Amino acid sequence: MSNEFDDILDANRQFADGFSLEGLSGVAGKGVAVVTCMDSRIDPLAVLGLQVGDVKVVRNPGGRITDNAMEALVLAVHLLEVERILVVPHTRCAMSSSTLEEVRRRVGESAGQDVAWQEFGMVTDQEATLRDDVHKVRAHPLIPDTVAVGGFVYDVDTGRLNRLA
Repeated sequence: MSNEFDDILDANRQFADGFSLEGLSGVAGKGVAVVTCMDSRIDPLAVLGLQVGDVKVVRNPGGRITDNAMEALVLAVHLLEVERILVVPHTRCAMSSSTLEEVRRRVGESAGQDVAWQEFGMVTDQEATLRDDVHKVRAHPLIPDTVAVGGFVYDVDTGRLNRLA
């Protein structure tokens, strides 16, 4: 039976044939968590020079500290041995280079319906938002002061991280 996921399942079979990660622990081997954007130009492991098992990765539009991201970070710190947290939005992000109206218009056109009710976490000032998000993590009552928290912008054109907070 052929379906729209055959290419994915074929690739998974090839991956599984050479699978060598059995027994890998669920903790962050390097004590790192990163919150970054869902943008497909970002390979968090490669960007940070890490491997599978080293890092907990949380992805969402804009690489924001949302309620869900914060929940993941609290669990990572208390249950998964995370000692360092990086918040990493990126250059040329649609969440910071478009307005809410533009995104709603584009989504509405694609969906064929009015999406004025849908919230999108647009960012009007990426640097200020990053600093606010880093502060939100540092100030959270369940993130101990012993956890290092940093804010970085990933440049999708150079591959470099620029620390801002």
